[in-house]
Amino acid sequence: MNDVALSIWDKLTRLVVVLSLITAVLAVVWWYRPVIQENERLRQRKLDLETRIEREIESGKKLDNSIRAMQDPRTIERLAREKLSYAKPGETVIHFDVPTPSNASAPRLN
Repeated sequence: MNDVALSIWDKLTRLVVVLSLITAVLAVVWWYRPVIQENERLRQRKLDLETRIEREIESGKKLDNSIRAMQDPRTIERLAREKLSYAKPGETVIHFDVPTPSNASAPRLN
């Protein structure tokens, strides 16, 4: 009977040790949970900022190209012709307006 009692105590001791280890692991996870959540939040913010930086870089490239284009006299002349309706002497400017639905008169059937 002594051997049976020892084996039960050995099993209970192992069970207590295993449960203690599981409790310790869960306590550490619970302890560091706010840190892990903060880390995830910061990683998401970093990703958002990197995406925004890429968009701003693209915007900067477009603005640089616009600045370089404005230094070309042919571009300025083309823009003046398109936007301000300028023409060279002897040229005639013709405008084509797109009809709006409110001004367009459709034939009515009575």
